[in-house]
Amino acid sequence: MSYTNPSKLQAAILDWAGTVVDFGSFAPTQIFVEAFAEFDVQVSIEEARGPMGMGKWDHIRTLCDQPQITERYKKVFGRAPTDDDVTAIYERFMPLQIEKIAEHSALIPGALDTIAQLREQGIKIGSCSGYPAQVMAKVVELAATNGYVADHVVATDEVPNGRPWPAQALANVIALGIDDVGACVKIDDTVPGILEGRRAGMWTVALVCSGNALGLTWEQYKALAPATLDSERNRIHALFAGSRPHYLIDTISDLPAVISDINQRLAKGEMPQSS
Repeated sequence: MSYTNPSKLQAAILDWAGTVVDFGSFAPTQIFVEAFAEFDVQVSIEEARGPMGMGKWDHIRTLCDQPQITERYKKVFGRAPTDDDVTAIYERFMPLQIEKIAEHSALIPGALDTIAQLREQGIKIGSCSGYPAQVMAKVVELAATNGYVADHVVATDEVPNGRPWPAQALANVIALGIDDVGACVKIDDTVPGILEGRRAGMWTVALVCSGNALGLTWEQYKALAPATLDSERNRIHALFAGSRPHYLIDTISDLPAVISDINQRLAKGEMPQSS
């Protein structure tokens, strides 16, 4: 028995908010703002977007560690936030998130058509998210009513370590019966999600316009002047640079061309770890 490189993609591992649902990734960001507000600590939507892609407890811990937010917390409580304080905010975040997830559950335009094209090529659809299982169950339920059902779903609290660790992506590989991580592509709108794919040994595709980095609704995105959109693309490309995505595209509608290119590279013997 000898090793041979895979010749074509077997699986696409898709993120959820900002990738397949919730254009602009508004559901999690707005709830972080509201959860902190219930403790009389102000967090802006821009600050809330910063650690997006991480598991939600880790996201809150990261926000609390930011000096300006630590200072606001001290003014209210007289001390810096501890892990117990982070857990208290997280426990308030959870019911708020479940309650309001439906407000941002619409599929991203073009998602269903793109996923159908992948399935026609025999590509399995895995998925993972920074959402915990309790929230993920609601997201999955709402997506199904809109016509999207992934072949497998991994929530952040179903593995020992969430993003940017590779565990969720690799859990999909195991569950889907994929024989080589080089035959997988991870698609995500956040830096931790791209790092997850990179560390799992997969091809990676960063979404520039549909997710957290641009942070606009579909209508706002379509209304941007060409020069403004180009400027925003350049800013977001720089934001992703350190995570080294193999591809950067605007939205999931642009994915089929990337899939074709990856298959051509695989057929030539190229692997994701080599670039």
